Amino acid sequence: MRIPTDGEIRALHAKYAPTREAFDLVHTHCEIVCGIAEQLLARTSSDLDADLVRAGSLLHDIGVYRLYDEAGRLDHARYVRHGTLGYELLRDEGFPERICRFCSCHTGMGISRHDVRRQNLPLPAADYLAESAEEELVMYADKFHSKTDPPTFVSAASYATRVRRFGEDKAVIFKSMCEGFGVPDLAPFVAAYGYAVV
Repeated sequence: MRIPTDGEIRALHAKYAPTREAFDLVHTHCEIVCGIAEQLLARTSSDLDADLVRAGSLLHDIGVYRLYDEAGRLDHARYVRHGTLGYELLRDEGFPERICRFCSCHTGMGISRHDVRRQNLPLPAADYLAESAEEELVMYADKFHSKTDPPTFVSAASYATRVRRFGEDKAVIFKSMCEGFGVPDLAPFVAAYGYAVV
């Protein structure tokens, strides 16, 4: 499987971003998630595919662009769909399943078929769960940065509190990932980007 280069990924973001502001928000977020994932990967003695983690991190939120309207407003009400929209976008671009899945399985701590039905989510009833260790790492790294206005970094304690509202099972998964991957050091990212930690 050929993994796209950073330049190819950036060009894909530029192709689909409806505005410069959208590109800056989403692409910067993906770069931050990539940096966090790589920091965590460097600390582990795992045999994860670092190139695949990098590409997955840089592409995981590309579906967000499909939620902007003609006036450049983001559809927050249907935001949960950005993963499946990204999956479809990458599939239509000819990417293999292993790359496309980073989009569809990174939301929250994973979305199960049961979650879709119980929460009445605007998604086809299916499992959107990380399966590979690479998918898990990208999903986990994503939890430490938020595209809010203004963007923020999210501490492990803060995310642990947030995720409980979706069920104790999600909190357990997050705790397990904190133990397995470690908690990232956000200080270098705060220094580089200037966003606050919440």
